[in-house]
Amino acid sequence: MTQQVIIVGGGVAGLTAALHLAQRGLAPLVLEKDALFAGGRLAGGEQIAITQGDSTYTFRLEHGVHGIWLPYVNLKAVLARYQIDAGLTPSADETWVYRDKGRVRRANVGRAIRRSWFPAPIHYFGLFLRPRFLQILGLRGWLSLPFVWYGLALALGMDPLREQQPLTGMSLADYMRRWSPAVRAFCIGLARNSLSAQPDEIPLSGFLAFLRYYTLLRRDAWEFDFLPADGGTAVIEPMVAKLQELGGEVRLGTAVTHLTPLADGWHVHMNDGQTLTAKHVILAADVTGTAQILANSPDLAAQTHDLHWPQGRETAVIRLWFTRAPHPRASAAAGLFTGDFMIDNFFWLHRLQTTYQQWHEQTGGSAIEVHIYGPGNLLQQPDAALLAQAINDVQAVFPELRGHLLHQHLQRNSVPHTLFSIGAAGQHLTVQTAWPGLYCSGDWVYHPAPAFFLERAALTGLEAANAILETENLSPFPAVNYPPPEPFAGFVEKLMLRGRKKLRD
Repeated sequence: MTQQVIIVGGGVAGLTAALHLAQRGLAPLVLEKDALFAGGRLAGGEQIAITQGDSTYTFRLEHGVHGIWLPYVNLKAVLARYQIDAGLTPSADETWVYRDKGRVRRANVGRAIRRSWFPAPIHYFGLFLRPRFLQILGLRGWLSLPFVWYGLALALGMDPLREQQPLTGMSLADYMRRWSPAVRAFCIGLARNSLSAQPDEIPLSGFLAFLRYYTLLRRDAWEFDFLPADGGTAVIEPMVAKLQELGGEVRLGTAVTHLTPLADGWHVHMNDGQTLTAKHVILAADVTGTAQILANSPDLAAQTHDLHWPQGRETAVIRLWFTRAPHPRASAAAGLFTGDFMIDNFFWLHRLQTTYQQWHEQTGGSAIEVHIYGPGNLLQQPDAALLAQAINDVQAVFPELRGHLLHQHLQRNSVPHTLFSIGAAGQHLTVQTAWPGLYCSGDWVYHPAPAFFLERAALTGLEAANAILETENLSPFPAVNYPPPEPFAGFVEKLMLRGRKKLRD
């Protein structure tokens, strides 16, 4: 039996494509290699039970807390179209925590940027109205500001995504070379939380594209929401249920090894020796998995050698439960750790997710989730070493929690985080590939739209579905356009682009 559409990968990209195809009657089959959960980086996980006193409390694990940013317009449109109420809760503020030579300082920065009185791209001046930010900045920070503004002007004058400009050989470390330690630490915190790598590993093209999308061109681009539950409960499992209602299917524990092209379709080979046949195939796996599938496909491998492949990065998530809560004014519900810390960010789960909130109300306890984005040699350390350092880091910032640790849990994520980068024109895999009937979607797939991570996954999933629908003479679904730059940012951007054009001419 020939399937109309097989989708390899049951994350946001694959499920987005599947839902839209199923709505048009094509009944896609989604193959997900994870034996327990669909969802990829938004998947839910197993339950963990914690005993406190005479009571036992159950919490569901997940890949990690995600922010649903204001520019995630297509992801939100997908959820609205299929009546999935994720119950998004706006983030009130975010705290930057900086440690240098043992001294810990902190400043709330998120609201200062997105509610700045100054228009983009000078909205960062709102930070200078925060005394704590100024204390962290110091004299060296002030002296390096001209170099910072020069860097921001460079980002305004270049759109690496639209131009397919790889900026070969240039890294974030080069970009920040003349910045002060504090300003550099703040930027590194943003970069590591988005691109999960060290500054000398982060391609400048990827960072500039990220900076433009998430903050540079609009104040409100920094706004984001949190899910009130794990990603599986709030988003992925409702998507799967809706897909099944529409006639689609998700098969867990099904790993695809390679593909074979046919005259009018594809053989899809699996690790258990089975082979399925489909007219259309969408590769919606992560970048590492997709690269491996194509490399293992004898008829396709030679044509993939020169393609540009973003890297997949390993990450770790640590969750700590305490028998008391930190001081209410100690920090916002989420934020960045920068400087002399091992951990990269934090999320107070008892302030964000319903299950943890209920436990907090009953016990007075607190729970924090922190992420570790490497480097690779750090993640090779034993679990006990990573847990001990994370506990020390958290208690250095929140000393009132010393002696109150209830439980600890470390999770090494097998689904790689995408270190987004841009290759030269013609070197990317795009939604429509060079092979008829084969499509790609995911947060690593090239598309000129200013979208990242969950939003890029949703957008490319939608576009892959639309490409198939058009082939089958069925009506496609319109993508939502992204908000334009604020007027002043748009004006400065045009000036910079015009200046670059004159220099080239």
